[in-house]
Amino acid sequence: MSEVLEKLFGSKVRLRLLRFFLLNSQNEYTFNEIVNKNKINKKESRSELNNLVKIKFLKSHRKGRFKYYKINLQFSFYPELESLLVKSNIFPQSKSLGKIKNIGNVKLAIISGIFLNYPKSRADLLIVADNVSRRKLNNVIANLEAEIGKEIGYMLLSTEELNYRLNMLDRFLFDFLKGPHEEVINRLPKLKRVIAGIKK
Repeated sequence: MSEVLEKLFGSKVRLRLLRFFLLNSQNEYTFNEIVNKNKINKKESRSELNNLVKIKFLKSHRKGRFKYYKINLQFSFYPELESLLVKSNIFPQSKSLGKIKNIGNVKLAIISGIFLNYPKSRADLLIVADNVSRRKLNNVIANLEAEIGKEIGYMLLSTEELNYRLNMLDRFLFDFLKGPHEEVINRLPKLKRVIAGIKK
């Protein structure tokens, strides 16, 4: 789906910019913020931003020495683009999800929320892992946020913390597991029985 959309919209940079502004419609950003958050090429980004301003998808204005960009909510095809790029399941497009296994001894990775277009979820990503490299974790999260176009709400637990929360019938955790979710990694076979019990 991601490759199809890239071809449809002309480039990965344009696709990331469209999704980023649609998902963050209330905010405005400087050029450097846009490039850094989306991990995209500066030269190509400047050209794409100028084109998006020309067609009135974006509005821009100067504040001090910085130029800010914001989506134009009155853009003719705003509802259609939002439906196509925001309201779809973006789980298959998130290539960085596979790299979660490299952050440490990962036992569990479950997605919900923005990945499955389920805004009621308490979090977008649950990771259970021991001996985690914070640098690798931060890198994976930053890449995911660049792919998706929005900040990810995630919960990181050690195996010990997971067991403690399950024994305490932790409301946050149980609400997350009760809702729609997909397992990216599950090396905790007992958890499948727990989830099945929660959903009854």
